[in-house]
Amino acid sequence: MPEVPSPVAGDPAPDFTLPDTHGTPTQLADLRGEAVLVFFFPFAFSGTCTSELGEIQESLDEFEAAGVRILAVSTDPVFALKAWQESEGFDVDLLSDFWPHGAAARAYGVFDDASGHALRGSFLVDADGIVRWSVVNRRGQRRDLDSHLRALAEV
Repeated sequence: MPEVPSPVAGDPAPDFTLPDTHGTPTQLADLRGEAVLVFFFPFAFSGTCTSELGEIQESLDEFEAAGVRILAVSTDPVFALKAWQESEGFDVDLLSDFWPHGAAARAYGVFDDASGHALRGSFLVDADGIVRWSVVNRRGQRRDLDSHLRALAEV
């Protein structure tokens, strides 16, 4: 299980630089000035992850109205994320934490060493880089979209 505790409300969000589905680096620190939902998920193409991200996709208007950008992160390689994004039509940024394997997930305390993937963790980061809300679910437990939408009031 995770070795590092997950950041909670009031903690600085750990910085990371990860490639998107085009291989372009995305650095969290470069996004200061806008709120970001860092949304860790285990695997592209899995049923629960597809369903969760599909719910986020269907609610993009609410996130955008609150000024929140979504960075969905998994340990899948860039090519798998690109294929998944194309097959599902996701408009959110999908980032690969493939190498060094799970480094961002480890920094957020959501890397599962036993299985080599990220747990379902969500971290709402304000424009100053401070975590305002977070939730980490145990293995196999899906997240509640409504709690994410209620958290938008925190930024």
